[in-house]
Amino acid sequence: MSALTVIRAGALTTVQDLGRPGHAHLGVPRSGALDGPAHRLANRLVGNPVTRATLETTLNGCAVRVDTPVTVAVTGAPCAVRADGRPVAWGAPVRVPAGAVLDVGPAVAGLRGYIAFAGGVDVPPVLGSRSRDLLSGLGPEPLSDGAILPLGPPCGPPASVDTAPCPAPPADALVLPLLPGPRADWFTPKALTVLARGDFRVSSASNRIGLRTEGPTLERSVPGELPSEGMVSGAVQVPPDGRPVVFLADHPTTGGYPVVGVVPEPALAAAAQAVPGTRVRFTWCVQLSPSGV
Repeated sequence: MSALTVIRAGALTTVQDLGRPGHAHLGVPRSGALDGPAHRLANRLVGNPVTRATLETTLNGCAVRVDTPVTVAVTGAPCAVRADGRPVAWGAPVRVPAGAVLDVGPAVAGLRGYIAFAGGVDVPPVLGSRSRDLLSGLGPEPLSDGAILPLGPPCGPPASVDTAPCPAPPADALVLPLLPGPRADWFTPKALTVLARGDFRVSSASNRIGLRTEGPTLERSVPGELPSEGMVSGAVQVPPDGRPVVFLADHPTTGGYPVVGVVPEPALAAAAQAVPGTRVRFTWCVQLSPSGV
């Protein structure tokens, strides 16, 4: 069986696929690749179904040694890629010889990279997924130096492209469309205006669970707290400090803080690539009444 050995694990590198939907009633988040389009593209470039597991890197990449020849592709945050010290293409299928070290460098823009290997990272699935869930602890441990990960057999020929177009990570501002509710009426009209016009920034406390913001606070019109209710990806929850949190793939399945709105899922891939300090702009998708609903 083909395998890779971790030479440099990086700040946080995890195995991710499309996640484990359908288990929220058990308290298990969906998890999966935060930047779904980048994960899917990397798999397509090496000839895999999009369901195969990739490596998701954070900020400073990682390095692995492959024990057999394998086709790889790196997508997501742009970065320098080297095979045995020689520069190779980013965003394209690359053949890496047996024994070579694939070194994925620090992101030059964005935050998270995706490394696909022909055949996929073939660790044992848990509840139908190979994804690491940081909140529940399900799935394989984050990569550590010296770890060995199996690879599956190749699925098909790599894509016949030199490079593939990839969306650019947010630069000046992360623009997030927002649907109201289910608890928009728990906030004052002024708070809803602040949410759409305030100078929010991505906090360094953000992670795979949620994108936390810094900036103005949202004023509540309803005191007290809610009984816990179901949460979805993209829910914008407002904790007691008044600063919005956008829930991402590893979010809890229930919560008691009010949700002022929900970011549609297609917009969340950009949130996965927003580095700390990036300006965040929320835009309401519908016209709100003075009551906020």
